[in-house]
Amino acid sequence: MSERRACVECLRRSWLLALLGSFLERTATGKVGRRSPELLRLSDEDLVEAVAPEPGKKMLEDLAALEEGWFAERLEEAGCWSICRHDDRFPPGLRDAADGPRVLLGLGDFGLLEAIEPQAAVTIVGSRRATSYGREVARDLARELSDAGLVVVSGLAFGIDACAHRGALDAKGRTIAVLGCGPDTPYPAAHRGLWRAIVETGAVISELPPGSTPWRWSFPARNRVMAALAGMTVVVEAAARSGSLITADLATELGRDLGAVPGPVTSRPSVGPNELLAGGACVVRGAQDVLDAMLGAGACSVERTGPPLEQDLAEVLSAVEAGATNADAVAIAVGLSAAAASVTLARLELLGYLTTTPTGTFARTLLSAPTRPSPQTDDSVGSPDG
Repeated sequence: MSERRACVECLRRSWLLALLGSFLERTATGKVGRRSPELLRLSDEDLVEAVAPEPGKKMLEDLAALEEGWFAERLEEAGCWSICRHDDRFPPGLRDAADGPRVLLGLGDFGLLEAIEPQAAVTIVGSRRATSYGREVARDLARELSDAGLVVVSGLAFGIDACAHRGALDAKGRTIAVLGCGPDTPYPAAHRGLWRAIVETGAVISELPPGSTPWRWSFPARNRVMAALAGMTVVVEAAARSGSLITADLATELGRDLGAVPGPVTSRPSVGPNELLAGGACVVRGAQDVLDAMLGAGACSVERTGPPLEQDLAEVLSAVEAGATNADAVAIAVGLSAAAASVTLARLELLGYLTTTPTGTFARTLLSAPTRPSPQTDDSVGSPDG
């Protein structure tokens, strides 16, 4: 553990943030999105003066009296490692960020964090109330990027974040969860199983100490970490006022690439990414767009192609793409019985071409169908002399 521990001064900073939690909350009220990253740029003394002058001074005195061994015991009890800016292994993307954290505490693969470079990681964020379209896109995108060797960074939240982590895990890839609470505290609690899976194969990190509870200010604070760690941030779905857009703004300020997944103009969760696209963000239709933006066009290619489709399957898939989202609609569009349409839709779902939405309808996945050979095999067909 001694080889994976931040210096005592930086560890004091982490515990100071936890002690100041309620004071930071009050100070950031009304400007939670932008205020907390600005406050965390301050030195310990200036931060205390800004949010809690009197009680904060006592906190600084109490922390200064704690020996390095006390912090080591707290970390060991939680099974956590830590790393700070004074360590050469600190992620370069965070070291270069003016408002980056002074220290990170984590669980899982320490080697993953020390080896991460911005050009080898992508942050995927989006709405907690994601649509089936957004969830499918996020999971497929993360899976494909993991297959290409990139580390997927997200925040473990409901919706898009969780789908991004799961997509990386599907591909047996590497993923990092950045939390707004202590690294040993699964949040939300419903994602305990996902948190555990990430700890086992990736890393969970935070700038708050073990046992810390989340605050409203701590989520925008963690967003700046997510934006700095990766070379590109991709917003899948986000409402007009969303924490994901804060992450996008922070990524832009850091000079990182910014991408967004287009969505229907009538969909509220697509308002945020569509606005980003109108402002010049990179259009992300799949992993290839991300790889081209980060690494250069053609530097790395990825394509997910499903198994060949028989004619009846291809016709039903086309009907779904045209807007027939249930068995009855497909039956009418293709001329099948309702029972036959249901069987065909189920087969397409098993093959990975369709997914079932929470409302029981069918939606197209990003899996590409193999190009069918042209039925014209005679070279004379269609010729000037034919």
